[in-house]
Amino acid sequence: MYPLKFEPILKQTLWGGDKIIPFKHLNESLQNVGESWEVSAVEGSESVVANGPDKGLTLPEMVRKYKEELVGEANYARFGEKFPLLIKFIDAKLDLSIQVHPDDALAKQRHNSFGKNEMWYVIAADKGAKLISGFAKEITPKEYKERVHDGTFAEVLQTCNIQPGDVFYVPAGRVHGIGAGAFVAEIQQTSDITYRIFDYNRKDKNGKTRELHTAQAVDAINFSDVQDDFRTAYDHVQNEPVEVVACPYFTTSVYDMTEEISCDYSELDSFVIFICVEGSCRLIDNEKNEISLQAGETVLLPATVQEVTIVPEKAVKLLETYV
Repeated sequence: MYPLKFEPILKQTLWGGDKIIPFKHLNESLQNVGESWEVSAVEGSESVVANGPDKGLTLPEMVRKYKEELVGEANYARFGEKFPLLIKFIDAKLDLSIQVHPDDALAKQRHNSFGKNEMWYVIAADKGAKLISGFAKEITPKEYKERVHDGTFAEVLQTCNIQPGDVFYVPAGRVHGIGAGAFVAEIQQTSDITYRIFDYNRKDKNGKTRELHTAQAVDAINFSDVQDDFRTAYDHVQNEPVEVVACPYFTTSVYDMTEEISCDYSELDSFVIFICVEGSCRLIDNEKNEISLQAGETVLLPATVQEVTIVPEKAVKLLETYV
């Protein structure tokens, strides 16, 4: 097998902006693109291979064709033919809704789906951009319902000013929202289940408000999820991987590189995804497959890859994630 690139799946949204098209160097004229789904096996939004002999196959078709060779033996035993991660870029021109995601147990019971644990890496942030993550103080389910009803729910949430390089892990059950001016990479479980709690009373192009899931969200919310700062602290060092999130669903590291690095995956029983958030580089695997990667692009290395050398062109920032 060889490193795979996919055609981006662009999603126009009520709150989408104008950053994704130029960031990804696309020849598109779409307006209000809120998301680019980079690697997706979500039904109805399946990524299509953009390069090599398997060009044109969908990600689910690739998993069915290559099985453990693509995802790794343990992942294939755990997830079967369901690819476990969804990778996105998100550009919020306006505030996204305040929302929460169910965990695996609740999502399985209600939707026969994975839950949705996710993380954000801030690529860019307009002046004053914020992310909402968790509670500023503990509240009860009764107070939650009252505050949603009277419009004061946002007052008990933790709002964080952001800057490029900030990382937030958002486990299922944590109330959250992406604020206007935030441009992030999102790594998450393969799930499109969102319980929308508050949407700023917005109306769509047809004059209708979007559906809220206030009642469904009660069972998903972790009401004791209170911290002073929900950012993930990490050391900003160059030319070595810095692990920022390690959870049962994915492990993610940041690479800030000006020099060549070789990564040994001989003991790793998983695919590896690289997301380029700044600059450009070349990736060369142990079978001499070579692929270029620039800001806005994502590549999936199959589990058969034993080693990859990353050669930056001047400088590059990458996110590496695997299961």
